[in-house]
Amino acid sequence: MENTNTTQIAQDLGIKASQIDKVLELTAEGNTIPFIARYRKEMTGNLDEVQIKAIIDLDKSLTNLADRKATVLAKIEEQGKLTPELKKAIDEATKLADVEELYLPYKEKRRTKATIAREAGLFPLARLILQNKAELLTEAQAYVTEGFETADKALAGAVDILVEAFSEDNKLRSWVYNEIWSYSSLVSSAKNESLDDKQVFKIYYDFAEKVGKLQGYQVLALNRGEKMGILKVGFEHNIDKMLRFFAVRFKETNPYIDDVIAQVIKKKIVPAMERRVRSELSETAEDGAISLFSENLRNLLLVSPLKGKMVLGFDPAFRTGAKLAVVDQTGKLMTTQVIYPVPPANQAKIAQSKVDLANLIKEFDVEIIAIGNGTASRESEAFVAEVLKDFPQVSYVIVNESGASVYSASELARHEFPDLTVEKRSAISIARRLQDPLAELVKIDPKSIGVGQYQHDVSQKKLADNLDFVVETVVNQVGVNVNTASPALLQHVSGLNKTISENIVKYREENGEIKSRAEIKKVPRLGAKSFEQAAGFLRIPNAKNFLDNTGVHPESYPAVKELLAQLDIKEVDGEAANKLNSLDLATTAEKLGIGQETLKDIIADLLKPGRDLRDDFDAPVLRHDVLDVSDLKIGQELQGTVRNVVDFGAFVDIGVHEDGLIHQSRIIERKRDKKTGKMPPMPHPSKYLSVGDIVTVWVVEVDAERSRIGLSLIKPNGLD
Repeated sequence: MENTNTTQIAQDLGIKASQIDKVLELTAEGNTIPFIARYRKEMTGNLDEVQIKAIIDLDKSLTNLADRKATVLAKIEEQGKLTPELKKAIDEATKLADVEELYLPYKEKRRTKATIAREAGLFPLARLILQNKAELLTEAQAYVTEGFETADKALAGAVDILVEAFSEDNKLRSWVYNEIWSYSSLVSSAKNESLDDKQVFKIYYDFAEKVGKLQGYQVLALNRGEKMGILKVGFEHNIDKMLRFFAVRFKETNPYIDDVIAQVIKKKIVPAMERRVRSELSETAEDGAISLFSENLRNLLLVSPLKGKMVLGFDPAFRTGAKLAVVDQTGKLMTTQVIYPVPPANQAKIAQSKVDLANLIKEFDVEIIAIGNGTASRESEAFVAEVLKDFPQVSYVIVNESGASVYSASELARHEFPDLTVEKRSAISIARRLQDPLAELVKIDPKSIGVGQYQHDVSQKKLADNLDFVVETVVNQVGVNVNTASPALLQHVSGLNKTISENIVKYREENGEIKSRAEIKKVPRLGAKSFEQAAGFLRIPNAKNFLDNTGVHPESYPAVKELLAQLDIKEVDGEAANKLNSLDLATTAEKLGIGQETLKDIIADLLKPGRDLRDDFDAPVLRHDVLDVSDLKIGQELQGTVRNVVDFGAFVDIGVHEDGLIHQSRIIERKRDKKTGKMPPMPHPSKYLSVGDIVTVWVVEVDAERSRIGLSLIKPNGLD
């Protein structure tokens, strides 16, 4: 069946209609986005997860738009007022807001002053005003009636009728809307500075920017400042120009028409269009913030894991002491302890804490210490660095602990460690974040992971939907060990849900390790469709059939068996790799009865069974000594890790307590255009930097008093 949205989607996304139809067909059959992207490439023309989601979302949006158009057309037709021109305008509208604008004059209204005036028979008097009749006061005497006992009151009622009629004029509203976008400014001033303790909104105390030039982060900042009562936000318009535009509709005017024009523009249309423009600015800014948050989250989840290391998690605190947790190479908890390494603890306690930490390092052969970056992190780092002088083989890493406290107090954490305090659970989470960021971060509500801007000011449903999609995409791209994964991780696997994930873990506990993908079918509630969607993303490292530890889907096992037989491959060694790499893809795929894209993926999996795509990304920077803001010098070269990317730059951990900021103007060197003399626009930071990137930076600004550090990716002049 042809989808009526296909043409529009193809035009908007630049994707072939046949690909779109196939995606929508596969989705209707109950296939998930990860499954379609990975195992139905031939059908979709190799579309990735983002493209597939864009097709599904746009189809839903266009269907909602079409449904609303049908409702509006039916309601106008019921009134007998649907003209061919109006129908055409509604049919061609591409935004819900435009449909509502066209529907406005025909909408059922609550009782207004204009309604009362019409019921009192004042419509003919309104027409006389438009005809510019002389002696309108005299003419109005004939319309004096109950509720309009004088000529002046009758004329005021007639004006109300005209104001309502003209304020619903679609052409006038459309012109004002475009005028605001093109020429008006959004302005803000301080409303109550006392509410702005840290002067976060200071730059908006006296701010003005053309509506069409506003940046997303500016819009969200203005919205938040206004909501908090710190800022007063409004528009600056060329009202005189708007009044003149309306006035030229009349050959000549009179005081009553002047009044109508002023009321229509100032009280009706301008406020309505201001609300629409603010709403659209906010929606666009929200979409940008959500997109940036999603990209940051994706990169954070793909941070390279530190595999096979004995890690000590260190959750810092002042008064209540630091909570320590040692986890082995698989993330299993070995022990927990509380020490008092920093003031207000006395010197005796601090000295004992050094002994306790040293003993833990020796007893468990700790290789890396993961220190949370929260309260007392700076002081704890200095303490750890001091202890590690006796252990040169041990390194430490500052770990972003955003959301760790959320996890620690969650039902999931209570179930996992029922006998431990919240703080000790947090120390375990910090250690595990280093070993396998993905497995640990999926336990936390993505909104609690601090890699965005203004995430609490955007549509929470839209944000949650997008972040859940990112988590699902990454989990399935990486693959999941079915024998070690938590229910929290398993439920993000294509085809699985909370119940099935818990059943998998229960099955493991009752029957021991799952030994093959085929055995997964025995898990209660895991039906044929769930198995089809999930099997290729579940890994079994020690399975008898090595394909069970690859991304090859069981449906392709017969083709792989035939391929290996044709090439006389018993095991995948160097010689086998040469044979696989020299295959004629088109001919081989045809012989095996599979698609070329599927064959490419099979070969990649055969060459690197059990491959983890995160291994391609930068590993965390390991440190041995501590830096202070006072140690920094202008021009100093440092290595750091990108912690967050925002619209105006990126925050980088360089080993001091505060992250430094690379402003977007310091990301790449820009040169003036020789012909125009203009500088090219500043790039969006996400074009060059991603969360988790290891970067070389230079210090360009140090404000020790405010703990602000300016960094640059551009090497300062004069440095070798």
